[in-house]
Amino acid sequence: MLTQRIAPRDTTDCDPFRPENSLPRGVPENWFTEFGWGPDTPPRHSTIAAAIERMIHLYPNQFAVRANGAQLTYAQLGRAADRLAHHLHSHGVVRGDVVGIFLKRSIPMVVGILAAMKVGAAYAPQHIGVATDSALRHIAKVTNITVILTLSELRDQVPVSAGQILIAIDETMEDNGLVKAPVISPVTPDDNCMVLFTSGTTGTPNGVQITHRNLANILLTSPGDMGIGPGQCVGQILSIAFDMAAWEILGCLANGGTLAIRGSDIQATAEQVDVLIATPSILATIDASRCQQVKTVAVAGEPCPRPLADTWGLFCHFYNSCGPTETTIINTAMRHRPEKHDLTIGKPTPNNTVYILDDALKALPFGEKGEMWAGGDCVTAGYIANPELNADRYRPDPFRPGQKMFRTRDLGRWTETGELRHCGRVDDLVKIRGFRVELDGVSRALEATPDCAQAVTLKYDDRTLVSFVSPICTNPHEAAEVVATMLPYYCVPALVIPLDDLPKTARGKLDKRLLLEMARTELAASKAEAAQ
Repeated sequence: MLTQRIAPRDTTDCDPFRPENSLPRGVPENWFTEFGWGPDTPPRHSTIAAAIERMIHLYPNQFAVRANGAQLTYAQLGRAADRLAHHLHSHGVVRGDVVGIFLKRSIPMVVGILAAMKVGAAYAPQHIGVATDSALRHIAKVTNITVILTLSELRDQVPVSAGQILIAIDETMEDNGLVKAPVISPVTPDDNCMVLFTSGTTGTPNGVQITHRNLANILLTSPGDMGIGPGQCVGQILSIAFDMAAWEILGCLANGGTLAIRGSDIQATAEQVDVLIATPSILATIDASRCQQVKTVAVAGEPCPRPLADTWGLFCHFYNSCGPTETTIINTAMRHRPEKHDLTIGKPTPNNTVYILDDALKALPFGEKGEMWAGGDCVTAGYIANPELNADRYRPDPFRPGQKMFRTRDLGRWTETGELRHCGRVDDLVKIRGFRVELDGVSRALEATPDCAQAVTLKYDDRTLVSFVSPICTNPHEAAEVVATMLPYYCVPALVIPLDDLPKTARGKLDKRLLLEMARTELAASKAEAAQ
C-alpha cells in the first residue's frame, strides 16, 4: 500500500462545492482540509514490534501483564516470547507468514502475539469457545496457517488439518532449559502485524490485513495512545478476535503500561485499572460509581448513548470514537465533556482523513449528511482472497493521488466546530411506510426518556419499527410518547420492550439478530392475545 504524509492544507482543487459566502459563520473557507485532514504527527516508532521491544529494553522490571494472580515483567515477557519464537522458527515460520492464535484470554496469549512479531509473522486471533470449528478451519485455510498456538487445556477444542502444527504456549513457557539468542526478524512498516476476521454474521468471515504502519499510526500518537505509560494499568476485557482488543493489548505494551487481563468478572477488573477501552454496550454493564480511579475511557464499535458518555465524562477523560476494522480500530476520536452541546465522534486522528461523499464519490457541501470515506495511514492493506470486496470498499483517493480510501458505510456530517456527527449506518437508513427513517435517530430520541440509559431500534417490516430500552424500569409508553414529540409519526416504534440489559454478541456489540427474534415472539403473543 502506498503511503505518504498528509499534504499541506491547500484547498485549491478540493473545495468546489458551493459559494464560500454561503458557509455558516465561523466555518473556515478551507473547511474541507481544515476539518477533514487530521494532524501530521509521526508515530514514535514505525512499527509496533519496535515499540514493544523498546519498552522491554527500557522497563525490564516493570510488570507487563497480569491475570488470575500471575504476572510477568517486561523482561520475563520478552524471554518467554523469545523461547516461543524459537519454536515457531524451528517449524518454518518466517517473516510474512500468519500464525493462528486460537485460545482464550491469558498471559500465554500475550506471549504468543509477541512471539509471532519476533519472527516477522502476523497473528490471527480467535476465541476458542466462541468461534466455530468451520470458522477456524476457514481462517486457517485462507491465511495459509501452518502453526497454530493455543493453551494445553484447549488442545482438544482446536481443529487441526493436515500439514498444520499445534503448539501449547504455556508448555513452551515452562521450558526453562531453552536459552538461545533472541529470534528477531526485523519487520517493515508495511508488513502485516495481524489479520482480523469479521464476525461472519452476514456470511463468510473476511480477513482484514493490518500492517505495523496502520497500528503504529493509531497506538503511538495521541489520542489513540490513551496517555498510557509506565505505572498505568490497562484493562483487557474484550474478545481477543475483536479489533478493539488489539487497542487494549498492543496499545498497552507499546507504551509501557501493565495489561490486566480479566477473568469472568469485568466489574472487578474495571475497578482496578487506569484505562478502559470498550464498546458502549460493554461499558454500560460496568458500575461507574465504583470505578472512580479510572483516568481514561474510550468507546467505539457502535453508537454511544449520551447518558453513558456523560456519566463517565464527569470524572475521567472520555473519548467517543469511530472506525471499522478496515481503518485500523478507529479513525476519529475526541474527548467528550458533559457540558458539550453534542456528543460527536470527534475529528480525524493523526495522519488520517475523513470525507463526506455522495454516491458518485463527490464531496458534499458543508453540513450535508453523506457516507464517510476514510483515508490516510489508517487504511488497511485489504481483505485476504476477496478481490471483489476489495474493489467495492477500497478505492483510489481522489483528493490525494496515489493513496487509498475506504468506504466505512457510516453516515455523518460536519458540525460548525469541525467535528463529525455520526448519523448511523448506511444499512440503518430504512424506509417505513414509504418514509426514510434513521434508526439511530429514533434510538437517540428514546434515550431522552427518563431512566433510559440505552436504546436500540430495528426495522421489523416495511410498516413497523421495534425498539428496546434499558434498564427494565424504563416506561415503554412514556418512551414512545417521547419519540412522538420529537420525530414524525412514522418514526414511533410499534413496540417498545424494556430489558434489564440489552443482549450482546461475543464481541460486545448489540445482538440485533436476537433482539429481532424477541420482537417476533412479543408481536406474535400480542396478536394471539388480541385474537382471543
